Amino acid sequence: MIKACLFDLDGVIVDTAKYHYIAWRELAKEMGFDFTENDNERLKGVSRMASLDILLEIGGIELNQEEKEKLATRKNEHYLSFILKMEPDEILPGARAFLETCRENGIATALGSASKNAMTILNRLELTHLFDAIVDGNKTAKAKPDPEVFLKGAEELGVEASQCVVFEDAEAGVEAALAAGMKCVGIGSPDILSKADIVISGLDQMDIQKLTNLI
Repeated sequence: MIKACLFDLDGVIVDTAKYHYIAWRELAKEMGFDFTENDNERLKGVSRMASLDILLEIGGIELNQEEKEKLATRKNEHYLSFILKMEPDEILPGARAFLETCRENGIATALGSASKNAMTILNRLELTHLFDAIVDGNKTAKAKPDPEVFLKGAEELGVEASQCVVFEDAEAGVEAALAAGMKCVGIGSPDILSKADIVISGLDQMDIQKLTNLI
């Protein structure tokens, strides 16, 4: 039986992708090149430092590690200025209701996100209390598609990987879930998330029956 649901943050619980994109675009502009929405697709589900490497590659810029750290901090400052103004109504449709449904049915919940700002976002959205465990970029060393974030989530919940279902909107996240030995529900396009066990448009399309059907 399914004992736990693990959720990615961006694109599943809330859409902060727009804020990430604006922050990366501002950083690129400061360095003298354009960063398009098409370029931004390469950053989905990728850690901050790995995203910076992609950005610098697009701009044809080479920097040492110290310079990269400064830029990553600068990007995060841009991003934080946006998310610190977020309101609870920015939660994606069905997310709060499904989290509540899980808990009402005795299913543990965990966040599994590369974001180092996950706690800030959850607090702004007033969702922190709906998660039994929060594993974010401050607790992990390896980026998706490595399964570390989800395996740590299962460990913190005290649940076997085979009893977990992951909700992901990125291809790398789906691969991470499957590598962890977990079932995966894709949120978004069936073409991009074809490896997921099922694909839905959002958590407003999920219920307990669909969850149990995964086993």
